[in-house]
Amino acid sequence: MSGVPAGIPYHGWEVDRLRANRELAILYLNDAMESLNDPEERAGALLSLRAIAEAYGGLGAIAKEAGLSRESLYRALSPKGNPTLKTLVAVLKAMGMRLSVAPAPKARVRKSKTKGERAAA
Repeated sequence: MSGVPAGIPYHGWEVDRLRANRELAILYLNDAMESLNDPEERAGALLSLRAIAEAYGGLGAIAKEAGLSRESLYRALSPKGNPTLKTLVAVLKAMGMRLSVAPAPKARVRKSKTKGERAAA
């Protein structure tokens, strides 16, 4: 995202843009979810999830709707957070979104070995 007006904090501008444009928020969230697999990008991905939660009601309201304490949501969506699948699903639901699965780029499906191949190995 570029074009932050001078004198406006980036985080506030980011949250405003995500709140105003749901399609942008969904694209942003998809990128964040893909980054959760990479340990070097995980902190940024969790902060992106936090920004979207702030845009869609604020962390307190999202936590309440998700059945979490505000503090546990802050911890889960912190740079060192490690949210459970249950937490992610509940937070997404509270924001009116859901988790879905798509094939990974260049995904390979492992073929199971037959009994004969396992015996030979």
